Amino acid sequence: MNLQTVSFLTVVVLVTVLFFWLLVPFYGALLWAVILAILFNPLQNWLVRVLGGRTNLAAGLSVLACICIVMIPGAFILASLAQEATSLYNQIATRTFDPAQMADRFRGALPEFLRDLLPPFSLDGFRQIEARLASMLGQASQVVAASALSIGQGTAQLFISLGVMIYVLFFLFRDGTGLAQRIREASPLSPRHTDDLLGKFSDVMKATVKGNVIIAVIQGAIGGVAFWMLGIEAALLWGVLMAMLSLVPAVGAFLIWGPAALYLLATGQYLKGTILLCIGLFVISLIDNLLRPPLVGKGTRLPDYVVLVSTLGGLSLFGMNGFVVGPLIAALFVAVWSLFAQDQGRAGQP
Repeated sequence: MNLQTVSFLTVVVLVTVLFFWLLVPFYGALLWAVILAILFNPLQNWLVRVLGGRTNLAAGLSVLACICIVMIPGAFILASLAQEATSLYNQIATRTFDPAQMADRFRGALPEFLRDLLPPFSLDGFRQIEARLASMLGQASQVVAASALSIGQGTAQLFISLGVMIYVLFFLFRDGTGLAQRIREASPLSPRHTDDLLGKFSDVMKATVKGNVIIAVIQGAIGGVAFWMLGIEAALLWGVLMAMLSLVPAVGAFLIWGPAALYLLATGQYLKGTILLCIGLFVISLIDNLLRPPLVGKGTRLPDYVVLVSTLGGLSLFGMNGFVVGPLIAALFVAVWSLFAQDQGRAGQP
C-alpha cells in the first residue's frame, strides 16, 4: 500500500473510533433501539405491505406498538416497584421490619442438634450477626436516601435516553433495510463473511433477548405470585428481583426464593416453607432448565457453560445491558473463528 492509502485508512479508523466514543453515553439507548427494531421487524414489514409501502406511517405505528407493549408496562412495573421499595424502607426505618428480631426467631427455631453442631454460633455470636445486619441495613438506607437526592438528575437522563431510543428506533424501522445494505457494501470483509456475521448478530439478538426476557418474566411472575399468596411482604419487589436474577443462568432466582424458603422452615412456618420450596424446585427451576437451552443456547448455538460465563461477564462489565452484550460477543467470537477455520480448511485443500 502507498502512503495515501495508509493515511486514508488511518483517518477512517480514527474518525470511526471518535464517532463511537461520542455514542458511548447513549450506548444503552442505541442498543435497545437496535434490539427492538430487530424484534419488531416482522411487524414493520407487515405494516409496510398493508399500508401500501408508506414506510413513514408504518414506522410510526411500529414505534407506537413498542411503546404500548414494552415501555408503558415497564413504566407501571417500575412505579409499583418504587412504591414497594419505599414502603419496605419505611418499615426498616421505623423498626416495623426488624432484622435483629428475625435473626433471633431464626436462632430460636433451630433444632438442638444444629446448635450443638455449630458451637461458635452462640447467643453472643447471633447478637453480633444481628448487629452487623442492622448496621448493613442502616448503611443501605443512607445510600437510598442519598440516591433520592439526585433523583431529578437521574430522571432527566432517563428521559433523554428514552427520547434518543424512540427517535433512533423510528429511523431504524423506516431505513433499516437500506442501512443494512449499505453496511454490507461498505464492509471490508467478503460478502460471505459479512452476511454470516450480520446474520449471526441478528440471530443472537433475537435468541438472547426473547429467551432471557421470556424466562425472566415467567420466573418473576411465578415467584412474585407465590410470595404474595404466602403473605410475604413486598412480593412485587421480590418478584422483580427474581426476574432480574434469572438473567444469570444456573443460579438466578434461587438467590431469592431459596433463603426465603429456608427462613420460613426455620421459623416454624413449615407449610409455607414447603410450598415455596416445591414451587422453587419444581416450577421456577424447571422452567429455567427447560426453556433456557432451546430459547437461548439453541438460537445462539452456544453451549450452556459459554452462555453462563458470557452472561456473567457481560453483566459485570456492562450492567443490565450485559445479558445481551455478553452472549453477543461470545457468539460473534465463535462465528469469526468458525469462518476462519473454514477458510483455512479450504486453503489447505489441494
